[in-house]
Amino acid sequence: MDSPTFGKIRAGRPGAGAQAPQGLHQYLTLSLGGEAYAIDILRVQEIRSYETPTRIVNAPDFVRGVINLRGEIVPIMDMRLKLHLPPQEYTALTVVVVLRAGGLLVGIVVDSVSDVVSLSPESIRPAPQFESSMDSRFVTGLARMEDRMLIVVDMDALLSRSELGLVEGALSA
Repeated sequence: MDSPTFGKIRAGRPGAGAQAPQGLHQYLTLSLGGEAYAIDILRVQEIRSYETPTRIVNAPDFVRGVINLRGEIVPIMDMRLKLHLPPQEYTALTVVVVLRAGGLLVGIVVDSVSDVVSLSPESIRPAPQFESSMDSRFVTGLARMEDRMLIVVDMDALLSRSELGLVEGALSA
């Protein structure tokens, strides 16, 4: 049984037809462990409430399992576990963002989603290079939005082909 859909976002037509002003790119903002992240809205297919996925044998720990989304098998990955953040119990407020990464449809579990913001490439500053739980190659940069700092994430780099290959292999077994 499908869970309620929070909202569908069509690739190329973010936010129910809203267009970014010339030279700006739109990003979906989300929360993980108290930090604000931003991902390219053109990757996002839809936002859904969490539903318990079917577990896949031998999948990495951050892969919670798979769901059937209108006939397509979609792996569900817990971004807290992927980023080595403390696990959090799933609640009615837990959200899954379904997106395209590495040519595969993937669902990522996040604490919450906030809104869609428009950023110019110039407003995204390089992230400082230091050791953290998040590998710097996943971070496109940092952007300041009013009173908050956004960590702009490259989802293709974060969900690498080798990790997606593990998921694809598990799905075809």
